[in-house]
Amino acid sequence: QVQLAHSGGGLVQAGGSLRLSCAASGRTFSRYTMGWFRQAPGKEREFVAATSWSGGSTYYADSVKGRFTISRDNAKNTVYLEMNSLKPEDTAVYYCAAGGAAGEDGSGSYYRPAYWGQGTQVTVSS
Repeated sequence: QVQLAHSGGGLVQAGGSLRLSCAASGRTFSRYTMGWFRQAPGKEREFVAATSWSGGSTYYADSVKGRFTISRDNAKNTVYLEMNSLKPEDTAVYYCAAGGAAGEDGSGSYYRPAYWGQGTQVTVSS
């Protein structure tokens, strides 16, 4: 079992930045693919970004490429999502995820996790 604790959400103006953190505990964090999803009101949960266990491979949704950066610190069992040039359409509950598999196919990048965090709200005002 893996427990995921989020921090760093909040309210920011359009064009601003936020950094989300997700601390993992319970199993061997450094061996897990980690990533982020988000769910806006009235919409389905969607993939945002993922990173391989080493951090050597990263995957992004087209909507956040060039603006968001995922990274991890295995010594701290923590994965980060640096969000820049935020837009009102980035407003959502952001969920950390762990385990499972990430990659690329004909439809783009994907991530199918095994564990989910509780989520943290990010609100971008116009």
